[in-house]
Amino acid sequence: MKRLRNLVLTLVALAAGMLIVAFALYPSQYVLRLLAWGDADVADYQRFPAYKLQPGQPNFRFVSAPDEARVQALFETDAAVTDLDKFLADNATQAFLVIQHDRILYEKYYNGAQRESVVTSFSEAKSFTSALIGIAMAEGQIRSVDDPITTYLPELADRDPRFADITIKHLLMMASGIKYAEFPFFHGDDAKTYYYPDLRRLALEQTSIAGGPGEEFLYNNYHPLLLGLILERATGKPVPAYLQEKLWSRLGMEFEGSWSLDSEASGFAKMESGINGRAIDFAKFGRLFLNGGVWEGEQIIPAAWVQASTREIKVADRAAYYKDSAFFTELNGYYGYMWWGVPRAGGRNDFLALGNHGQYLYVSPEKDLIIVRHGAEYGVDTWDWVKLFYQVASRIEG
Repeated sequence: MKRLRNLVLTLVALAAGMLIVAFALYPSQYVLRLLAWGDADVADYQRFPAYKLQPGQPNFRFVSAPDEARVQALFETDAAVTDLDKFLADNATQAFLVIQHDRILYEKYYNGAQRESVVTSFSEAKSFTSALIGIAMAEGQIRSVDDPITTYLPELADRDPRFADITIKHLLMMASGIKYAEFPFFHGDDAKTYYYPDLRRLALEQTSIAGGPGEEFLYNNYHPLLLGLILERATGKPVPAYLQEKLWSRLGMEFEGSWSLDSEASGFAKMESGINGRAIDFAKFGRLFLNGGVWEGEQIIPAAWVQASTREIKVADRAAYYKDSAFFTELNGYYGYMWWGVPRAGGRNDFLALGNHGQYLYVSPEKDLIIVRHGAEYGVDTWDWVKLFYQVASRIEG
C-alpha cells in the first residue's frame, strides 16, 4: 500500500512539474485550452471566437431531385455497405449529400443534425485558403507561386536565411522542409497550431527548418498559417473578410457561416481549420472547382489555378517524396495545392478537400459529381471513405 501511495505521489509530482514547465514556456491560455478541451472536436466552433460570414444573395441553387434507390444501390455494391442509411448513421455521419449535374440525388442528416445544422471544415479550410491564394494572384496582389515566402514575410529570413529558399508553392504542396512534430502533448505542433492564442507569432517566431524545400511531402499546419499571413499582407485584409468578399458572397452561400479565430486579442483566422457553415454551402464550393472556377458565367478563380491545384505535380522520386500512407500507395493518390487527388484514366482526376474527424468534399469532374460527408468522427478509416467515393464515382453513369 505504501509503495502504491508513493507511486501516486510521484506521478502527481511529475504532472505538477510538467504543468509548471508548460506555464513557464507557453501562454497560459494555450495550456488551459489544451487541458480543458483536449482533442479537437466538431463542437470547437462554439468555443473559439469567430469572424462571422454573411450569407450572399443566391444566384444559384441545386435542384432537389431525390433518387435514393439509385444512390443506395451504388453504395451498397460495396461489401462494407449493406444498408447505406445504417452505415452512415452508425459511423457518426452528420450530413451526407450526393449531387450530380447540379441535382441533389441524396441529401440526408443523421445523429441529430439537420439541413440548418452547422458543420465544421477542419482541414477542408486549407482548400479554401488555396483558392484565395489563386484569386490574390489573379488580382496581382501576389506575383507568383514561385515567390519566396520571405518576399512577404521578411522577418523569417532574419531568423534563418534558409527560409528564403521556401516558395509559396512549397507551402501549398506541403513540402517546405519546415519542421513539424505532432507530439508530445504541450510541445507538439498539432496542439500548438490548433490552440495557440497568437498564431501569427507562432508561425513567425517558432517555425524552424528541418530539411530542404521540395524534397518530401509532410502534412504541416504551419503552411496554411504562413499562407494566411501572406494573404493578410498582400491584400491588406483579414483572411475571413477576403473569403467573404471573394467567395462567400459571390457564390451566394445560403446560410451564414464563420471562420474561427485564434483569440479575441489576436483576431487571426485559424487557417489550418475552422470554417464553419452548412453542408450545402460546402457543396457550392465544390461546384466552383468542378466547373473550373466558373460560377454562373463568371470566372471567379482562374481555370489555370483550378487545374494546377487539383492535378498531380510530378516529383523525381515518388516513393521518397510520399512516405507510407494507404492514400499514396493503394490509391496512387497525390497532393496538389492543398487538394488531395486520385488519378483517373484520361487525366480528368477526382479530387477532394479533407478534414479531421471525417469531413469530405469529393469532386469527380468526369462524372459531374459532388459528394459531401461531414461527421462527428471518421467512423471508418480515413482512406476507406475515399476508396468508397472513388468506387461509387466509377460506377455511376455520367
